[in-house]
Amino acid sequence: MPLRRRAPPRRRPRRPPPRSTSVQSRLFHTAVPAVTTLKHQREDDPAATSRSYAALLQRSAAASDPRLASSLHAALLKPGLLASDQFLSNHLLIAYFKALPRLRRHGLRLLDEMPRRNAVSWAAAIAGLAQGGRPREALAVFRRMRRAGCPPSEFALVSALNASSFLGGTHARQLYAIVLRLGLQSNVFLMNAFLTAMVRHGKLADAVRLFECACLRDIVSWNTLLAGFARHSSCAQMWSLWLRMVREGAGADGFSFSTVLSGLTVDADMAGGLQVHGQLVKSGFGDDVCVGNSLVEMYMKNRALEFGARAFTEMPRRDVVSWTEMAAGWLHCGEPAKAVGVLGPMMLDGIVPNNYTFATAANACAILTSLREGSKVHGYAIKLGESSDVGVNNALIDMYAKCGSASSAHKVFQSMRQRPVISWTTMIMGFSRNGQAREAVQVFDDMVLEGVAPNQVTFLCVLSACSQGRFVDEAWIYFSAMADKFGVKPGEDHYACMVDLLGKAGHIQEAEELISRMPFCPGVLVWQALLSACQLHGDEGAAKRAAERALALEKEDPSTYLLLSRTLAGRHTGTVLES
Repeated sequence: MPLRRRAPPRRRPRRPPPRSTSVQSRLFHTAVPAVTTLKHQREDDPAATSRSYAALLQRSAAASDPRLASSLHAALLKPGLLASDQFLSNHLLIAYFKALPRLRRHGLRLLDEMPRRNAVSWAAAIAGLAQGGRPREALAVFRRMRRAGCPPSEFALVSALNASSFLGGTHARQLYAIVLRLGLQSNVFLMNAFLTAMVRHGKLADAVRLFECACLRDIVSWNTLLAGFARHSSCAQMWSLWLRMVREGAGADGFSFSTVLSGLTVDADMAGGLQVHGQLVKSGFGDDVCVGNSLVEMYMKNRALEFGARAFTEMPRRDVVSWTEMAAGWLHCGEPAKAVGVLGPMMLDGIVPNNYTFATAANACAILTSLREGSKVHGYAIKLGESSDVGVNNALIDMYAKCGSASSAHKVFQSMRQRPVISWTTMIMGFSRNGQAREAVQVFDDMVLEGVAPNQVTFLCVLSACSQGRFVDEAWIYFSAMADKFGVKPGEDHYACMVDLLGKAGHIQEAEELISRMPFCPGVLVWQALLSACQLHGDEGAAKRAAERALALEKEDPSTYLLLSRTLAGRHTGTVLES
């Protein structure tokens, strides 16, 4: 009987690499043979070789490929082309600064080793450092250029001004003084860079003066000032500038519309939003995804559900921000079920949810107290690799705790690699909400042992847990440690928690003594906490004193009258029963 051949094992399909990595890999493997070919041709035509190397360096800079930049540097060192060709040296410098941050030090070393440096060399280094998040180093290179006697080019000045916008002090003003001395005040790019620095530093009055005195203004100038007003909550000035843009025909673009819609969202100006929507339709920027997202957010934050849903439906293209904005909008408008329902159609549309989407969905499940839907959201987050995000995990802890599953919340908490103070606070609150006061106190103790400093909210949660569990001694320890050990000043809420705890434990006199030692005037909340404890223990004298103080602060608060009447009614009912 012939033996059957065993079928070869099925190979699991390999996951393709990310697109950017694939592009870099193809570029590297096609460029290396080109470098080899150039090594054989450079003796025949040096000028052609230089142009070919320059083309490869430009491709390396465009792809931000560190391997190709290093390979080309090695190839250029052997024939000594770098020492004799300023053009190639500058291209290599740009390629290094466009590569990964760890290769920027090679760019600085190359700048130091260059036998000749021109304005392009200095400008490339300054721009690379500014764009790479190294503003101080960029300005240091600019100062070196000045000391070397090289006059700054317009490109170097723009890059230096951009770097100065991320630093405080007078760097931007000093740089713009150089611009004025060189007679470049009519350069709109330099003016926009200085305007950006003024806006980022919060100097809106100076920014307005610069804008008004400018010889030339383009759409970037308008957008910069518009964004500055929106960022610093000057919505009236933002709206006034927008109307001026429309009157003067400044030619608003997608960024202009997104900015003004975001500003109107903060200001809750529905009438202005409708007006901008009409202008948006006429301008032809309605197909812009960012503009559509801002429009949806504006309507949903103003609780205009019908307009927001229609704007979302009419978007020709939707990204993850669009869907997340829609979910957050439903949640903001009190429709948590619809917020959770966004996930399914979103994934059917081929959009992968991000951490903000999952956090919004988890918050919606927490409001619904739906453990089933919350578990689904958790499963999606694990499947799509967002379960390690701190914000998502905090939302999941809160969701599980509000759904009554403190054990599931604690599992999520224990799985977290990084646990900031908000994660600890959420877990303490979760245990306390589910009646597990001892576990809440234990989490607080573990937090302190791990060196995480609690804040005011954390102390409020642990004191609330102590009040729930009647842990008087522990509460005194935590309350005393607030200011002495952690530098957190107790507020009225903390004192109210302590008064509530002492009152429930029957220490009415001790609670009154604590109130008398408060460094500020006790509010209604503190006196009502004492009054509630008096109701529990039937202390009529202390109840009357607390009620008098509470009513002196807020005479028309019905809670005080209700607590006092219950205290007196309970006292007299007991007397009648004894008789």
